[in-house]
Amino acid sequence: MDLDIKYMKEAVKQAKKAYALEEVPIGCVIVYQNKIIGRGYNRRTTDKNPLAHAELLAIKKASKKMNDWRLEECTMYVTLEPCQMCSGAIVQSRIKRVVVGCMNPKAGCAGSILNMLEMKEFNHQAELSTGVLEKECSNMMKQFFKELREKQKEKKKNKD
Repeated sequence: MDLDIKYMKEAVKQAKKAYALEEVPIGCVIVYQNKIIGRGYNRRTTDKNPLAHAELLAIKKASKKMNDWRLEECTMYVTLEPCQMCSGAIVQSRIKRVVVGCMNPKAGCAGSILNMLEMKEFNHQAELSTGVLEKECSNMMKQFFKELREKQKEKKKNKD
């Protein structure tokens, strides 16, 4: 099996943990020498913390495992295109490569709105691959937001 698919499936498992908490289902794993050294999933609502993005949680764990803030030989697999904050953290942590499941046209900063990962103006660029398990990642997001809208509609209906 292709390594990108193998590790993106692991990121999807993380996203499903977020989904189970009624969080936006975004999952991430960081790989070094074919071993997962960091995992994370979206926990913003659960932790009441705007910094609790899957990527940042995975970077924190990977940095601890590596005993270094530099993750120069690591690859990040993330189910949704990183936002500006996460893209900045990826550049700051010197991650070598980022593999994205589906794009985020409203908030993505790895190619949709802008591409912070490959800006020559920064002192580091990350190699970018997109569309790995795209349909699975995209469908999970669509299903989550469909269910959320239905729950909100039901709440409103019960209020009236």
